[in-house]
Amino acid sequence: MAVAHKGAISFGLVHIPVSLYRTTQDTSIAFHQLCKDTHERIKYKKYCAHCGKEVDSEDIVKGYEYEKDKYVVMSKEELEEIKTEKDKTIHILQFVKLEEVDAIYYEKNYYAFPDKHAEKAYELLRKAMFDKGVVAISKTVIGTKETLLALCPDKQGILVKTLFYEEEIVEMPKDIPHPKTVKAELDMAKQLIQSMTKPFDPSLYHDEYQEKLREAILSKVEGKEVVEANSKKETISSPMDLMEALTKSLATMNKPAKRKAVRH
Repeated sequence: MAVAHKGAISFGLVHIPVSLYRTTQDTSIAFHQLCKDTHERIKYKKYCAHCGKEVDSEDIVKGYEYEKDKYVVMSKEELEEIKTEKDKTIHILQFVKLEEVDAIYYEKNYYAFPDKHAEKAYELLRKAMFDKGVVAISKTVIGTKETLLALCPDKQGILVKTLFYEEEIVEMPKDIPHPKTVKAELDMAKQLIQSMTKPFDPSLYHDEYQEKLREAILSKVEGKEVVEANSKKETISSPMDLMEALTKSLATMNKPAKRKAVRH
């Protein structure tokens, strides 16, 4: 797995060299764009209107438009040159309780691994944060942006979560109404929640649509037609009273599972 970012965690005067690795991978099926008539791949060409020719990736540079049609060019080398060791360092700014950071601020996750000989300092920071029940709000430069981070300890190591800045968060487009609730309905809703509450097991969940998509693709590869997934279409029942819906839902959840007959 490729390293997404290299730097050092600055914890007071303690520097902990670390490497960040992505925590996720894209497992969805990728489709190519094809010509409707010939089924040939659609290709995108990078074209310079001034030169009148196609341009290769190595001949493309980054340019900032400071006035209309006027650019200042920044090469990859120049972008790296202006980064100091301080920019590459993950500076811990403060510690806060995890629940104090609103979930809307979280963006991406990375695993933080200590470099060689930094294991003890890394473990010291991880255990101290874990025991105190806090996360470290930090900053570093990733790519061309100074990124806000939350260093979150767990029993294994330190998970680094990138955060949005406050100015990047869009306000809700409109207020959500809060009509008065009826106690009986609220109690029933809480009972339904309780009946559906159990420890979280991520292995129980998977992308069922991707499975159906793979089956459909395999069918077409084998020259078969794609058939409808369900023989009977699901019907949406007409609206019912909220209390009636809660009562029926709770009755369904409390219904004992059918036991399989045991053959002797």
